[in-house]
Amino acid sequence: MQCRGIRGATTVSANNKESILAATEELLKEMAQANNVKVDDIAAIFFTTTSDLNAEFPASATRELGWPSNLALLCGHEMNVPTDLPRCLRILMLVNTEKGPEEITHIYLGKAKGLK
Repeated sequence: MQCRGIRGATTVSANNKESILAATEELLKEMAQANNVKVDDIAAIFFTTTSDLNAEFPASATRELGWPSNLALLCGHEMNVPTDLPRCLRILMLVNTEKGPEEITHIYLGKAKGLK
């Protein structure tokens, strides 16, 4: 078994708790479903947002999903690049899997589809 990274990104409609959590939950579900990830296979999840998203920690969405409280989670901000996509949430999910890198499906939703 290898530890592989699954990338995901989406945009958030507004800088408020509800919008950040809703966008994060949607992206986490899509990433897990597309790659047949079981929560027990997750080694760690890194969440980043552009600096215009600061009303809530995206990692809090894992609690809303009922995922274990002992998951290794980390939130941070992306570099403040002037041309970056506004209100963008990115996730790097590290999972233990038998899949090869070419079998991993990375997920881009909303306006983040252009980041591929």
